[in-house]
Amino acid sequence: MTLKKWGYVLALLALLAAPAVLYPVLVMKVLLYALFACSFNLLIGFAGLVSFGHATFFGGAAYFCGYALASLGMPTEAGILLGTGASALIGLVVGGLAIRRQGVYFSMITLALAQMLYFFYLQAPFTGGEDGLQAIPRGTLLGFIDLHNDLTLYYVVLAIVLAGFGLMVRTVHSPFGQVLQAIKDNEPRALSLGYDVARYKLVAFVLSATLAGLAGATKSVVLGAATLTDVHWAMSGLVILMTLIGGMGTFVGPIFGAAIIVALESKLGDIGDFLAAATGIEWFRAIGVSVPLVTGLIFMACVMLFRRGILGELAHALRPDRPRPEGPPHG
Repeated sequence: MTLKKWGYVLALLALLAAPAVLYPVLVMKVLLYALFACSFNLLIGFAGLVSFGHATFFGGAAYFCGYALASLGMPTEAGILLGTGASALIGLVVGGLAIRRQGVYFSMITLALAQMLYFFYLQAPFTGGEDGLQAIPRGTLLGFIDLHNDLTLYYVVLAIVLAGFGLMVRTVHSPFGQVLQAIKDNEPRALSLGYDVARYKLVAFVLSATLAGLAGATKSVVLGAATLTDVHWAMSGLVILMTLIGGMGTFVGPIFGAAIIVALESKLGDIGDFLAAATGIEWFRAIGVSVPLVTGLIFMACVMLFRRGILGELAHALRPDRPRPEGPPHG
């Protein structure tokens, strides 16, 4: 077994044991944001497409799933599938319009369409407006698995996230994924070889939107809410930050980045209180309300010091075929 496979096995064992030492809901939030970041990484890291509106798939699925569960009384698995399918459909429409352009024009079209959908969710009667959807029931899975228990729900979420991650890895290593990589590296050459570049990009976009929707729909079940925050442009920026911090184009990097961001959002206040108590400097307590400032500083540090992301730089440094600096000449 290779070192990479051993790493995956150890990571799986750690995730299976995580609820014993960590709050299950917090770990589920990390897992779902990690899946969201992986879906974006599939787009930017392996297809070379930068979407500025990825939150519309994440939050849209949360709304559709939440409405199906809270208002229509659908089973939990049906609600998650409905939210995921809705995101895939939205991805098909948005991708069909945006794929016609390249570079910054593609990015700006995705942002514009996402903002249009944001105002739709704000005014649509089924979304709850500014209050969002609250008290979304967890229900049961397959009619007999009670999801109200945090531990039970954790292992269901873990299975969903692992399935989504496995699908992404399989896609990247498939012939389809190799064509995507070729398009990213040299699109004119891929065109000259006869590949339908637009179709490949669209399929990648829809697949990315589907995985983001799966994360968003499941998130609404875990947290019992779907709000405008989930579809706001700031959420699109957050998933970009997660991916770049960890390392785009790597499988584990976005997961690492998501863990850092969620940990900062959840524990930064506790860290500030601890530092204030330890040093007597009350200013540290302000850190708890300065999450955007801290994440911005981390992003700047990664841009300046870790151009490939933290894990991306580490993977590059450990590559056996990486050229080594030559020593001083002998003689």
